[in-house]
Amino acid sequence: MARTSHTRNDHNRAGTFFLATLILWFISVLFEILFNQRRELYSIIAGAFFFQITNWAIRFLVSRDPLFVNTSVSLLHSTITSVSVVFILVNQYLNGASNGMFEHSQLVGGTWQWAYPALCFSCGYFAYDQLDMLLYRLYSGLIPSILMHHLILLICFTLALYRNVTVNYLILTLICELHSIFLHVRKVRRMAGVRDAKSNIVKLEWVLNWVTFIFARCLSHILITIKLLRDASKFEKGVQLPFALFGMVGMNLLNAGLGIDLFNAFRRERNPLRSSHNHQE
Repeated sequence: MARTSHTRNDHNRAGTFFLATLILWFISVLFEILFNQRRELYSIIAGAFFFQITNWAIRFLVSRDPLFVNTSVSLLHSTITSVSVVFILVNQYLNGASNGMFEHSQLVGGTWQWAYPALCFSCGYFAYDQLDMLLYRLYSGLIPSILMHHLILLICFTLALYRNVTVNYLILTLICELHSIFLHVRKVRRMAGVRDAKSNIVKLEWVLNWVTFIFARCLSHILITIKLLRDASKFEKGVQLPFALFGMVGMNLLNAGLGIDLFNAFRRERNPLRSSHNHQE
């Protein structure tokens, strides 16, 4: 009973803190739109509404299970974002703008075509997802990693959008959504009851999961961090470099934790009997 009460208190404290930060974030966005006439930021609101409407549609047509609904919407976001990032990069290449597109001046001060609205739209998703997780308590622990991840992204994304700097850098970080597709596919697949580790489909899913985790998430974020450190002297004095490094350090730490969780899940799925025996012990 005492342990249950302690867990409930952790949920309440974490929920209160992250809800307060989300409200402050929303007020800041409204302020920028209404008082500073930043109409381009309407894409943030549009993104949040789009994914909330998708949430309601899945809840009404498919399932009312909060975790299934949340995971399905997350899968949709990962797919849309991955396609968007690939489209933006290919579009730059085909339009002959590939020369120097990864130079410091372009990554910090430039904005590739469609990059700004794509970042706004994705920012709206993270705000929606944060609220959905808070409403249905789809998190655990005193400092839930998923809520902290969303908070870091919202801070970094909105500051970049407000000042229109490092937008291209952040588009590159979203390459990791390629891996998120297979994370969400795995969760949906397991909730649908498909858990045969010997199945060819499951084996292929794990191959794609690991390949995209290594290349689209870990390697890409490490390279971005190295690029930031190499170009540190080129940044103007201010908060750009500290916030960029803070965001990337946070993402790399979260990637390390995700890698451990992914390995443990892979081991459990490959050896279900052994995992069950260890759990009983």
